[in-house]
Amino acid sequence: MKMFHVTKLLLPVLCSIFITCRAASSVYRKCEDSLATPLPYSSFTSSSVYARDYGAGYAKLNRKQGAGGWSPSDSDRYQWLQVDLGARKQLVAIATQGRYSSSDWTSKYQLLYSDTQTNWRPYLQDGNIWTFEGNVNSEGVVRYQLQHAILARYVRFVPLDKSKAGRVGIRLEVYGCSYWADVIGFDGHGILSYRFRSKKMKIVKDVIALKFRTTGGDGVLLHGEGQQGDYVTLELRRARLQLSMNLGSNQYGSIQGHTSVTSGSLLDDDHWHSVIVERYRRNVNFTLDHHVRHFRTNGEFAHLDLDYEISFGGLPLAAKSSFGGRGNFVGCMEGITYNGDNITHLVRRGKVDTSSFRNLTFSCAESNTFPVFFNSTSFLRLPGQTDSDTLSVSLSFRTWNPNGLLMFTALADGWVEVGLTEGKITVYMNVTLKKNTHIDISSGSGLNDGQWHSVHLNALENYAMLTIDGDEASTVRTAIPVQIMTGGTYYFGGYFQHLTTHNTLQRPFQGCMQLIHIDDHLVDLKAVEQGLIGTFENVSLDMCAIIDRCVPNHCEHGSHCSQTWDTFSCNCSGTGYDGATCHTSMFQQSCEDYKHQGKSSGTYWIDPDGSGAIEPFRVMCDMTEEKVWTTVKNNLSPQTSIMTANPDEKAVLHLSYNVTDEQLQSITSSAEKCEQYLAYACRMSRLLNTPDSEPFTWWVGRANEKHSYWGGSGPGIQKCACGIEHNCTNPKHDCNCDADHRSWREDAGLLVYKDHLPVREVVVGDTGRAGSEAKLTVGPLRCQGDRKYWNAASFTSPASSLHFSSFRGETSTDISFYFKTSSSHGVFLQYSGTSDFLHIELKDGSSVSFSFDVGSEKMELIVRSPVPLNDDQWHRVEAEKNVKEAVLQLDGDHRDFRLTPPQGHTKLEFYSDLYLGASGGQRGFLGCMRALKINGFTFDLEEKAKVTPGLNPGCQGHCNSFGMHCKNGGKCVEQYNRYSCDCSLTAFDGPFCTEDVGAYFETGTLVRYDFLPEAAPSVVQEGKSFAGFAVPIEANLTHEELIFSFSTSSAPSILVYISSRTQDYLAVVLRHNGTLQIRYRLGGLPEPFTIDIDHRNMANGQPHTVNITRHSRKIRLQLDHYPVSTYILPEASDTEFNLIKSLFLGKVFETGQIDPILIERYNTPGFVGCLSRVQLNSLAPLKAALRSSQSAPVSTHGILVPSNCGASPLTISPLAANDPWHLETAGAVFPFSEESASSKGVNRNSAFIGGIIAVVIFTVLCIMVFVIRHMFRHKGSYHTNEAKGAESADCADAAIIVNDPAFTETIEESKKEWFI
Repeated sequence: MKMFHVTKLLLPVLCSIFITCRAASSVYRKCEDSLATPLPYSSFTSSSVYARDYGAGYAKLNRKQGAGGWSPSDSDRYQWLQVDLGARKQLVAIATQGRYSSSDWTSKYQLLYSDTQTNWRPYLQDGNIWTFEGNVNSEGVVRYQLQHAILARYVRFVPLDKSKAGRVGIRLEVYGCSYWADVIGFDGHGILSYRFRSKKMKIVKDVIALKFRTTGGDGVLLHGEGQQGDYVTLELRRARLQLSMNLGSNQYGSIQGHTSVTSGSLLDDDHWHSVIVERYRRNVNFTLDHHVRHFRTNGEFAHLDLDYEISFGGLPLAAKSSFGGRGNFVGCMEGITYNGDNITHLVRRGKVDTSSFRNLTFSCAESNTFPVFFNSTSFLRLPGQTDSDTLSVSLSFRTWNPNGLLMFTALADGWVEVGLTEGKITVYMNVTLKKNTHIDISSGSGLNDGQWHSVHLNALENYAMLTIDGDEASTVRTAIPVQIMTGGTYYFGGYFQHLTTHNTLQRPFQGCMQLIHIDDHLVDLKAVEQGLIGTFENVSLDMCAIIDRCVPNHCEHGSHCSQTWDTFSCNCSGTGYDGATCHTSMFQQSCEDYKHQGKSSGTYWIDPDGSGAIEPFRVMCDMTEEKVWTTVKNNLSPQTSIMTANPDEKAVLHLSYNVTDEQLQSITSSAEKCEQYLAYACRMSRLLNTPDSEPFTWWVGRANEKHSYWGGSGPGIQKCACGIEHNCTNPKHDCNCDADHRSWREDAGLLVYKDHLPVREVVVGDTGRAGSEAKLTVGPLRCQGDRKYWNAASFTSPASSLHFSSFRGETSTDISFYFKTSSSHGVFLQYSGTSDFLHIELKDGSSVSFSFDVGSEKMELIVRSPVPLNDDQWHRVEAEKNVKEAVLQLDGDHRDFRLTPPQGHTKLEFYSDLYLGASGGQRGFLGCMRALKINGFTFDLEEKAKVTPGLNPGCQGHCNSFGMHCKNGGKCVEQYNRYSCDCSLTAFDGPFCTEDVGAYFETGTLVRYDFLPEAAPSVVQEGKSFAGFAVPIEANLTHEELIFSFSTSSAPSILVYISSRTQDYLAVVLRHNGTLQIRYRLGGLPEPFTIDIDHRNMANGQPHTVNITRHSRKIRLQLDHYPVSTYILPEASDTEFNLIKSLFLGKVFETGQIDPILIERYNTPGFVGCLSRVQLNSLAPLKAALRSSQSAPVSTHGILVPSNCGASPLTISPLAANDPWHLETAGAVFPFSEESASSKGVNRNSAFIGGIIAVVIFTVLCIMVFVIRHMFRHKGSYHTNEAKGAESADCADAAIIVNDPAFTETIEESKKEWFI
């Protein structure tokens, strides 16, 4: 709903943007002219030429003149090929080719561009200096479409790598078109004042665009304001662009409209930057150099009210006082447009006030700076005065690294280092003439912020001075004990140790320098470039390629971004998110999720949309019931007293929940149901009045809607709970409080219509009369369940697939879902765009693969599980990829991690195809998938599955329809064209756990099952084990259930005996007369507690069933199909069966103290007959003895013959025809085989007879209907058209609420007459 609302608001802006983009796209398609080929030979220059015929002018695509292309004299990184396009052009693509018919080509290169042949700028893509993939032979043409168009007159190609067999060789073409724009120079004094046609402008939509270029870090680009306090300002602050806007604040200050958003950095680089501001009402798109920031202004107003004019280049004099002393802009602007008006064109025509300019120019002055760019392997060596007693060095630098060596020079006796250490400037002087004198100076802090900073070191006579950023007041001075003598050579950048004998502890400098002064003289760096002075290595001259890796900020959810020269890192502390970009939530999506992790009731942080925009928040989770309750408390105390001064005054109580509206809605929207308790205790304080009158009291819920129904009632019914149930104090009123009694009364109940919840405000009206009192209670919001957590679809065929056509991707993408299957492989998910690919797949039944593209490189992560994944149990997959890493996690424990390449992280396309299951001829996933979430959005699999062939909503399968056929505690297990019953926890066997597992005991035969200490203590107590495991000796039972069947003709005998490490035991014996006796000894009694069944001889050769269940002192006994008998152990008896040791069947062979009566009377010669279905809690000892494949602590003495003891298994009908897991594979062949469902047991004769009986019954019913209609055709009866549930409700209102709490109006009883 929130997304729809925002989309609706943005629709006009998006439409205009789309139309603009369509128009721009049309122009862009036409911007494909060949720009280099028509140029003369002289327009091509280069760093060097291999020979005369290899000149730069021959480097035209597909040309064969000269040597067929350009080749430099050396194939190193100092080479370049430059093209002068004659004027500024818009460039959209480049193409390269090797030198004609040769082994010379360029395999990698970079692209630089400039307007003035100075201050070169590298082409950037995905936040990096882009390296283009070139050629692999001499004749093939490799064309690259630029991700964004660039504007330049001069273009430089810098070869980085060449063919292995030859040299650097290149032919090229540049594609684009002409570009023209009016340029205006701003000197810091003049501003452009554009007057509106009317004095005041009240605007709901704005589009402002301009391009600017500057070397200054501060200055106002545009400003407009109105007398009502509205304003818009665009300004540079510390080389970042800040847009400030206020659409209006009210006079009381409760609505503050000021909104400020910052974008970009390093904008003082003397390059052109493009800005577009698009506003529709409160929704704003702020675009800087192709990076868009979407935001919504504060406040509630939607119009921008401006008076008279809007200014470009600075603040008008009238605004200087109210907006502070902000400086004017110094630099150039072009292409200024405001709501369709071309301001720069109007300036040329004299239609704009330019009177404040001293000298208006339509050109852009060139900068005198000459930057030098250093990487980790760069240095610059420059000469200075030798044997001078004065050392003076100054420079400006910018960097992100906290450490690096700026300058090093050797003295006649010692050396001097100027470096950056933890963001501050440090000077280290070592004078060896006087016993290695060390001098350290430091100044400044945080100088690795990417801004330009100046350093000036001056050492003369007997002191040294260090000045940072020209601040003379903070200059640091120190004494020098000896006079220094300069050595005459200065190294800048740090990577020079292979050239000197001196060692430095500083790391090489990475960043830019300019304005280098040695001995108070500015170094001519152009002369250095021409090789006239100094030397350099791996230095880029006349270029500062510093990159702000935190802009755009890849650190999400408000985390802090920090960077070095090569990379960035995110500090996720306090955000609730984790990962390299703080993208992944640290918390589960709901209380339901915590419950299924085994958590108990308590306070938890939840994050319903995962990596989405909604922040995590705390809730109470109640997990005591089968379904989980989520509780959010409010700030209103129970029984809050309400009083007003006069009868007409209303008390307004505002409720807050310490969470945002979006957070609350995320709970209610996914919950199955919500409720909130509302109570009004009153004394002479009326509540709702009559249903046809204005209520005295009402409450306000979500969306600020007023509601006049009370707890226990529903929307549209102005009643309380007693009015629905007809039990109010005064039958004439529908609320107890409306009776207006002097004694305390109360109206209370639950609000259950969740789209109205929570209660935000309660307005109480009748508390101002004499004697009136009221107390209000608003309980917490309670919501049950999480539909998104269980939103599932069943893929019933390998050819099944779900298709979602609009998946919005970002540079960070996370995917999570649950699955269960018994298939060994299949595709879970695949995203296929025109240039992007993402794929998640189940492989070989035990591993999950996550593969995707990053640029031209394909990456794959695989996580292998130590347990099978096709075990028909739920497993969770979590996958994430971002600009730094890719992570695949399985079941929260098993994880694979991979760093991603720095290039190629483009955003996934807005409109693309997302497939779940089969796609592109691959075998799809076969099973259930639920809770699919991508980038915080949960996909509605159930709704999509309802209209998609081969899928079923939910995860139901065979067990939903046929699970009842698994008898005697057997567990239904899904197969994908059938089902099976797991009988491992039962004493039965067979397809449906109905076949007895029994054996015939001959004389002297016994079965012994020992309970070993190695197993877990919960085996017997909780019934979670199977027959192959045992109970430890430490187990003390307060509950046991013993079930078995037997048949015998001989007595006496011991049927079952359970011993212990103590004297406790349980014995079931047949006495001499064939009657049954049960003997319990749990301690505390001098003799065993016995239960004698004297009424029947059970040694009669017939099968008998015994069920003995004990809970503490209470014993329940059932024999065969007789009623259950209950017995109570004496109070003196213990209730724990301590340290059980062994279970014996047929005879006892035990060491230690045993009841002598058992041995003397019943143990000889032993049981002779058949025992079956023997089960103690979840243990089946006889089954374990007969199944040699089960590893169990069981032993047998004597002859034990398997037998079903005369019992017959239950016959189960086969699968129905409408099989919910039916494989829809008609016409398709898949390389696998599945078993078909068994059809044994179908009795064709029975089916035929049943059909005849059904026909006869149908005929008789038809005759009865005809007779009844004939008898009563003249009698009328009333039919009440009520909601379902009326039969159990007291009235029609109650029936409506019971049936559907989501009704919106009162449904009156409508009676209609029907004739039968």
